[in-house]
Parts: sequence; C-alpha cells; structure tokens
Amino acid sequence: MESTAYQIENRIKSGSRKKLYFNADFAAYGSPEAIKKTLQRLAKSGLLMRVAHGIYYYPQIEAKWGNTAIPPTIEEIAKGIAKRDKIRIVPTGIYALNALGLSTQVPVNIVFITDGAARRISIGKGKGILFKHSSETRIFAYKSKILMLIVSALREIGEGNFTVTQLEIIKKHLHEVTYNEFNTDIQLAPLWVRKTLLSL
Repeated sequence: MESTAYQIENRIKSGSRKKLYFNADFAAYGSPEAIKKTLQRLAKSGLLMRVAHGIYYYPQIEAKWGNTAIPPTIEEIAKGIAKRDKIRIVPTGIYALNALGLSTQVPVNIVFITDGAARRISIGKGKGILFKHSSETRIFAYKSKILMLIVSALREIGEGNFTVTQLEIIKKHLHEVTYNEFNTDIQLAPLWVRKTLLSL
C-alpha cells in the first residue's frame, strides 16, 4: 500500500501547474492529520505554496526570473473556493473598479458577492477575501463577465458620481460585449445603470 505522502506528492507532480489544492482533495489517501502534515511538508519543500488555511497552490515556475514561483491571483483563489463549494461569486467594490482600470487603488480585502455563506478567508498578512451573501439572483445571471463587472463597478461608484474619463473607459470595455449578451444582460442591471450604459 502506497503511503499517504507518496500518493499526494505523485498526484500533484503528475497534474498541471497553476492549480489550487484543498485538504479535502486528498481525503481518499489517508487520515486528515496525515494529509495536513504532508501538504505542510510539501509547502516547506517549495513544491507547493500555502495561500491560506487548508489551501495550497502548485505554482507555475518562471525560468526567465530565476525559476521564480508565480503565486495565484486573488481571483484565482476565489474561483477555486467557489468551484469547491459549488457557489457563484461576483467581484464587487474597489476590486471591480481596479479590474476595469477605473481605479488604481488596491484593496486590502477583495470583496465578492456570493450566493453561498458569508465569510472571510485570510490571504497572507492582513489581506483577505471577503464573501458577502446576497439572495439577489439577478446578480449571478449575467452571460458577459465584462458587463457584470461594469454593472458592479457602476454600483460601487454610485449614480451620478462617475467621471467622463471613467465613462470613456467603460465605453471601451463595452466593445468586448457581444450584441446578444448586451441585449440580454442589460435587463438585469438597475434602471439608472441601464440608462447610463444605453447612453454611451
């Protein structure tokens, strides 16, 4: 019988890089304690990166920069958690603005609206991912990720508070949204957001 450590390490090495792993992914290989210790050891050895409690990452190695391990983005971590927990998430707040180039401010806590449980995941020192629960189903119904971000960003800015420059940036992003996606998704936006976008 192969050991827990051997099975876990072999599975990770035989898999693709840029992938998140959770303790529960290896439940069939041994006891929770054995799995925990193995992942901690692999993180110490440099094979994995520990990004949060019980969350590890098999990083891409960038040879150009001296074999540097590239950490996951906050969005990659959030998407990994969402996939594991079978929940939907939508970027919001300053993060949505930053993702669209509407703000240079980098938030300490990245906020996502979710149809799952509200909670905070600590990512490094003082940083984290905040999941805020919402039962507003239309938030999660957008076909276009770009339009979803635009609506989220405009809601963060507030009605009438956006600048001409911000509207120009939004207008450029709208070119990435297909005609069919726009016509469908615009119906999901608040009325004032809908009017703003239709005027661009």
